[in-house]
Amino acid sequence: MENKNVILQKSIDFALAIIDFCEELERQKKYVIARQLLRSGTSIGANIHEAQSSESRSDFIHKLKIAAKEASETEYWLTLCNKCKSYPSTESLFPQLISIQKLLSKIISTAQKNQAGN
Repeated sequence: MENKNVILQKSIDFALAIIDFCEELERQKKYVIARQLLRSGTSIGANIHEAQSSESRSDFIHKLKIAAKEASETEYWLTLCNKCKSYPSTESLFPQLISIQKLLSKIISTAQKNQAGN
């Protein structure tokens, strides 16, 4: 039976959705926000992926905290897009992002508790 890494898969799915959304922003010539959102939105998964081969529990926690910060920045850019009437809808992206943020929070909390117990 294959052991599925839920947070990693969710971050990949989210990054693909962000890429699609940013391509739409580029088509609408909204280059500045598209580039910022593309960087932060895909960085979440990159940091989660990097955490999978961390050198220690502290390194794992640190990389996931970076992913959480990137998720927070992504939330900011999506909120701007959502509030600007001339931008396409971000409705489908927020639930994915919130799910990732909740998982990251839980994983970080659990890892910190486990680290404190050792």
